[in-house]
Amino acid sequence: MSLQRGSLDRIAIPEVMQITLTDKEARICDLLDQCTKALKEENGLTTSCRIAGGWVRDKLLGADSNDIDIALSDMMGLEFAEHLAAFASRNGVATGNISKIAQNPDQSKHLETATFRFLGLDIDLVNLRSEEYAEGSRIPTEVTFGTPVQDALRRDTTINALFYNVHTREVEDYTGKGLEDLRNGVIRTPLPPRETFLDDPLRVLRCVRFASRYGFDIVPEIAEAANDPVIQHALVTKVARERVGEELSKMMKGRDPLGAIQIIRDLSLYDSIFSVIPPPVMATFSSPPVSRDAAFAAALITQNLLHPAEPSSLPPLHTSYLSAINADPTSRPRLYLAAILTPYKSITYQDKKKTPLAVEYIIRDVLKLGTQSHFLDGIPALFSSTSILENPVLSSERFTTNASQRVALGLLLREKLVHNSNTGSHWAISLLFSLIQELVPLYNLSNDTIDSEAAAKVVQIYNTFMTRVEELGLPATVDAKPILDGREVVQALGATKSGAWMGKVMAKILEWQLDNPGVTKEEARVWLVNQKNEDKIQIDDERNTEPASKRVRTK
Repeated sequence: MSLQRGSLDRIAIPEVMQITLTDKEARICDLLDQCTKALKEENGLTTSCRIAGGWVRDKLLGADSNDIDIALSDMMGLEFAEHLAAFASRNGVATGNISKIAQNPDQSKHLETATFRFLGLDIDLVNLRSEEYAEGSRIPTEVTFGTPVQDALRRDTTINALFYNVHTREVEDYTGKGLEDLRNGVIRTPLPPRETFLDDPLRVLRCVRFASRYGFDIVPEIAEAANDPVIQHALVTKVARERVGEELSKMMKGRDPLGAIQIIRDLSLYDSIFSVIPPPVMATFSSPPVSRDAAFAAALITQNLLHPAEPSSLPPLHTSYLSAINADPTSRPRLYLAAILTPYKSITYQDKKKTPLAVEYIIRDVLKLGTQSHFLDGIPALFSSTSILENPVLSSERFTTNASQRVALGLLLREKLVHNSNTGSHWAISLLFSLIQELVPLYNLSNDTIDSEAAAKVVQIYNTFMTRVEELGLPATVDAKPILDGREVVQALGATKSGAWMGKVMAKILEWQLDNPGVTKEEARVWLVNQKNEDKIQIDDERNTEPASKRVRTK
C-alpha cells in the first residue's frame, strides 16, 4: 500500500488581496510620512519610506506581523531613526530606545540597521540597496544605495520583493510578478534562478522553506537551477553552515516539515545540506551511511503515523503516542529532523578517545544546531534508545525473567536514553521513534509500497506495549524518586555517612517501589533493614576507620 501523498494543501488565499492597517500600523505610517515631509521642509533632506518583504506578504495573505522592515531611499537607517526620534519627541510621541545593528555579513546583515520598538511593534530601518557579489562568496563585495527596483530584484523570491509605500498607501510590485505569484501560489525568483542562487546560494533553501510554509509550487526553472551541481557546490562552499542549519530548523518547525523534506529530495539537496562532512571525519565512520532513500522513507512513515490519511496504509497509533507529541511542541520538529538523518543510524565516528554517533557530528558541526528544541542532545538520544526499545514484545525474555513485568517495563522506561527531561527525551516519543525505525526496512520508496501485513504486526507490538504500560500505571513512575532520601537511607541502615554504595541501594529501592506501588516510607524502612539483615545490601561503612596515613603503626 502507498505512503506517499502530497504535502499539506495550499494556504487559503484571500479573494481580494489588500492591506488593511491596524490602528498601530496606521499611526506608524503617519509618523513616518510626517517625518519625511518635515525633513524636506526643515533640513532639505529627501527620503521615502517603504515597508518591505515579509510584512507586506503576510498582510496581503490576511495575517498579522509584528516585525516591520522599513526600506529608505537615499538615507541610512540610523540617520533617519535619529531624525524620527527627534521629530516624534517634538510631537509628544515616545519611540523607545534606538539600537544600531552593525554590519555582520556572516549573519546576512550587509548594512547597518537601526531598530526600535514602537506601539509594541519591532521596527527595523535600512536603506534600499544594490549589491554586487564576487565569485566564491555570498557576501556582497559592494553594497550601495539602490532604487526600489534594484532592491526588489536582489531579493530571494517575488513574493518577498513587494513594497508598501507609506506615503501613497499602495502596494508596489517592481518585479511585475509578486502579486500574481502570491495570488497563484508560486515560488519564483525575481531574476533568473541561476543568477539569484549563484549570488547567494542560501536562497535555494529559502525557496524550499517558503514553498513548504505556504504550500506553494516552485517553478520548474528553480528546480532546474537547484539541481545544477554548480549551485549545489556553491551552497556547500559559499554559505556559512549556521545559515543552512537555521533555514532547516525553520522548515522542521514550520507548517509542513514533510513538504520541505520532499522538496529537498526533489531538488537533490540532501548531500549539500547533511553530508558536508570532512574526509578525515568520514574516514573514522564505523560504516558508510545507507541509501538516502531511508531518510525520505522515515519522514513519510513519521507523517503517516502522526497524520494518518483515509484510508491509511498503517494501523492507527495508540493515542498516548500522539498525546506525548502534542504535549511537547519541540518533539515534532525533532522527530522529523531525526527521521531525515536515518541514513546515519548506528554509525559512530572517532572523536579522540570517544566514539559518539555520527548524527551528533552532523547536528553540531554540519548544521551548527545546538540544544534549542533539543536537536543536539535529544536526537542522538533518540537513535541510541532504539537499540534499547526495539521489538518490545511483552512475552520476550527480557520482560519475563528475573523481575516482575512491572519492574522490567518500569526500569526500561526510566533509562536515561529513553526518558530524560534534560535532553527533552520522553519515553513515549522514544518508543515512537523506535517504531518508525523498525518500519523503514518494510517500505520501498522507489515503488511506494509497504509490507502492510508486517507493518501492521510491528505497530500492534508497540500499541500492545503502550496499553500494558498504562494498565500497570507506569507513566506516573518514570519521574518518581526513591521514597527514601539519602539521609533516611543512612539512618535506616545505621551507617555513618553516604558512600559509593548509595547509588546501588537507591536503585534497589526504586525497583522495590515499582514492584510494590503505594508503599509508605515506614514500609520502605522496614524492607531496607530486612534487606541488610539478609545480606542483600552491602554498605562500605567506614565507621571506626581512619585514612591509612593517620593509622598507628603496629610493627
